[in-house]
Amino acid sequence: MKSISVVIPNYNGQHLFEKYFGTNYKILNILGTKVQIIVVDDASTDGSVAYLEQHYGDTVTILRKEKNSGFAQTCNLGIEQATNDLIFLLNTDVTLEEGYFEKLYKYFELEDTFGVMGRIIGMDDDNILDAARSPKILGRKIKPSNFFYLKDSDTLTPTFYLSGAIALMDTRKLKAINGFNEMFNPYYGEDQEMSIRAWRLGWKCYYEHNAVCRHEVSATTKGHKDIYSVKRIYFRNRYYMHHLHLHGVDLNLYHIQVILCDVLPSILTLQLYKAQAYVDFLKNMNELKKKKTAFKTQMKIHKSNIGIIDVIETIKIMLKYKQVIKL
Repeated sequence: MKSISVVIPNYNGQHLFEKYFGTNYKILNILGTKVQIIVVDDASTDGSVAYLEQHYGDTVTILRKEKNSGFAQTCNLGIEQATNDLIFLLNTDVTLEEGYFEKLYKYFELEDTFGVMGRIIGMDDDNILDAARSPKILGRKIKPSNFFYLKDSDTLTPTFYLSGAIALMDTRKLKAINGFNEMFNPYYGEDQEMSIRAWRLGWKCYYEHNAVCRHEVSATTKGHKDIYSVKRIYFRNRYYMHHLHLHGVDLNLYHIQVILCDVLPSILTLQLYKAQAYVDFLKNMNELKKKKTAFKTQMKIHKSNIGIIDVIETIKIMLKYKQVIKL
């Protein structure tokens, strides 16, 4: 059984640790394999660190940041410190159900597995909050489908991206792609963009419907910013993702589509968050160019020439003739 390093990003999550960490801690400690738990504190101002030190002492490694920066950099610090075969990203507002990991191990018997995630349901109900996604193209905009799973539970289910809240990933591969893109700080879209890079390097992301966890909706982000700022960050990161993974004519057509369908209507209706998000994107073009160039180098190292359109086609082929249950 492969060993696991658990990376938990935290910002002012003492109340969440008090509610959920004990259950997760018990599940991790009965796995029968080597488990390393790393909590990366994103400059919390509550008693998170003191609570962990008091109740879990030397069994949890705590990395403290002096400055709050967001999800991607916080996770990356934990990923750097991880030493076991697999890395499990775990949000503080998630509680695992028994048998979660046992249902995921089989995926890592496949050489090209990057990672796998389970089903996310509500904390107080069984409504599905996250499941498998397949990508679709509207014009030149790439969007995930609605949630789905496959009726045949013995069939491996591909997913466009892994949720950063409960993804189990191959440590070597995750470190090879340098974890999350920190341009996506403070949150939103970083897990999708990382998964796209994994697919483009020839690895696969999967979804296991029978591995279940519960999630307290928006518990880790609702106190960060006002709704307007959250929307602005969300769309900025959408523009980042497309610019990083589209090329040539497709990229040019995408920007025309964004200007016509996002930016101009945003200005005309005085709902300016999309227009301001696009300005934020334009300000960071040089950094995006560096990231894009660095990934091209990675692709050469891995001898891959897979584009995002190829990824979309690959997932479609994997789902062909399967009984897809749409949610």
